[in-house]
Amino acid sequence: MNSRRVTIRDVAGRAGVSIATVSNVFSGNKPVNEDLRERVLLAAKELAYQVDRAASQLRSGQARVVGVLVPDLDDVFFTSLVSRLEVLAQADGYDIVVASSRDDIGLEQSRLNTLLAWRPSGLIVVPCSDEVPQALAAEIGRLPIVFADRVHPGGSVVDTVAIDNREAGEIAARHLLALGHRDVVIAASSLAISPIRERVRGASELIRQTAGCEVTVIELGSVAEHGADLFRNWLERHPQPSAVIALTNVTTLSALSALARLKIDIPEPVSVVGFDDYPWMSARKTGLTAIRQPIAELAAATWQRLRARMAGDSAPAQNIVLQTSLQVRDSVRDLTAATDRGTVRDPDLLPNPERPAASPKAVH
Repeated sequence: MNSRRVTIRDVAGRAGVSIATVSNVFSGNKPVNEDLRERVLLAAKELAYQVDRAASQLRSGQARVVGVLVPDLDDVFFTSLVSRLEVLAQADGYDIVVASSRDDIGLEQSRLNTLLAWRPSGLIVVPCSDEVPQALAAEIGRLPIVFADRVHPGGSVVDTVAIDNREAGEIAARHLLALGHRDVVIAASSLAISPIRERVRGASELIRQTAGCEVTVIELGSVAEHGADLFRNWLERHPQPSAVIALTNVTTLSALSALARLKIDIPEPVSVVGFDDYPWMSARKTGLTAIRQPIAELAAATWQRLRARMAGDSAPAQNIVLQTSLQVRDSVRDLTAATDRGTVRDPDLLPNPERPAASPKAVH
């Protein structure tokens, strides 16, 4: 039995192309005609060819590896993002190395230094804070880097991909207002993170400007169990709100857990709008109305920007903003029987930018 390792020369012969063409297909160093690319990939599959990553790294001085840093691998949003990035990277001949900062700036620096030691082709980073991580300061402009999800609304020195966080908050608030809700509590993770502040701002300003009501903002952190304890304690000491807006999937779980422990039903007496949209939200007895983040589109846009940078794109930093949508189910009660329907059901309900903004009350 011939156990000789299949080489790039074998693939080139099977596909009827040059060795350089096969190399470009797997390295991405130069663009390849789609027809030729498909022939090469088919030949490689038929021959069970595997790229020799070690040899490629020795020749180029750089691994075909992309580093991905996220705040928390226990958070299903980030694991979903990583999973999609892994598929996209593999399709383009890259491997990914994943690390978690545990939402700790010190650990973030350490994890980034470890990823940089791989001499990666690029990095995708979901930062802990609004600041560019110190470990990346010397890499800006040298190494392709894209910030995803947690990015400052004012922009960045590198490419960024995120949702319109203020609009996401407005969408949740507009839905509650349209159904007559006025006494609203916002369950946030941390106001130290600008995307969360933007979601709070969008929801609270719309409620204040439309209904003249202030909202209470409760910071529950990024650990569901701890957040549930905090929210339960708050509920035990305050009158029940009409509705809760949870601004992350973790705070959604925290809010639901706290309500369940106190045997408070949904949507009556308390309605809930959650964040993110996962199968369990519709599998509940009372399906959860939620803001849906376009995670597949977010991953694709992030990878496309990094892929372009790794291919030599030197254009100014781009800030890509994606829109969210509302998935309406049964977790919000309609209170409009006792309100002016013509006012609260206006589908064009928008904040008035000329009215002064008020800061929401925050509970730590």
